[in-house]
Amino acid sequence: MKIIFRQSWTKILTIVPIFLLIFASKTLAHHAMAGQTPDNFWNGFLSGLAHPVIGLDHLAFVVASGLIAVGMEQGLLIPLAFAIATLIGTGIHLQGINLLFPEGIVALSVVIFGVVLTLKKGLQTHSNLYTIALATLAMIAGIFHGYAYGESIIGARVAALVAYLIGFTVIQLAIASGAFFLGSVIKEKLAKQATLISKLIGLAIMAIGTTFLVGIK
Repeated sequence: MKIIFRQSWTKILTIVPIFLLIFASKTLAHHAMAGQTPDNFWNGFLSGLAHPVIGLDHLAFVVASGLIAVGMEQGLLIPLAFAIATLIGTGIHLQGINLLFPEGIVALSVVIFGVVLTLKKGLQTHSNLYTIALATLAMIAGIFHGYAYGESIIGARVAALVAYLIGFTVIQLAIASGAFFLGSVIKEKLAKQATLISKLIGLAIMAIGTTFLVGIK
């Protein structure tokens, strides 16, 4: 029975990276309001909630940050640092400051965190220094992800802007927390398969980042 269960998990988690790679190549939507700038608090909030979800590169990074945090000392600092930095990145964009190669760095950050997750053995504990290093990388990545978020809110009223910031911050922390919880369950309930699951999810995230990286013109 255990052998059948393991084989089923392996098949499912082998198909997932392929599916996500195909889906990533077809993902073009980066705005919940059909390209329109949100004009009120509610629309701004909905747009903020949607942007990190319909942007598969952003979603992949957020999920990776939550999974990487599992089993690490103060691991949740990683997604928290990322979420805070996205606010800074959006502010930079709204100030009219141009960052070099934002799309490329966003995609590269997804690849890097996919690699980190792939190399993470069994979602085990690491030192505080390693956590700080990853949180620093997450902050750098967050600035560029946030810069991308800022494109959708240029010209919006203050209420819509504030709601947008709240929306994407809330959804990012919620997704990262969900990934952290899922990773913790996997570590506890499927200890022997945790390394394999971590590697396969990491490979899927790497595939998403690579697809976006290759697709940049």
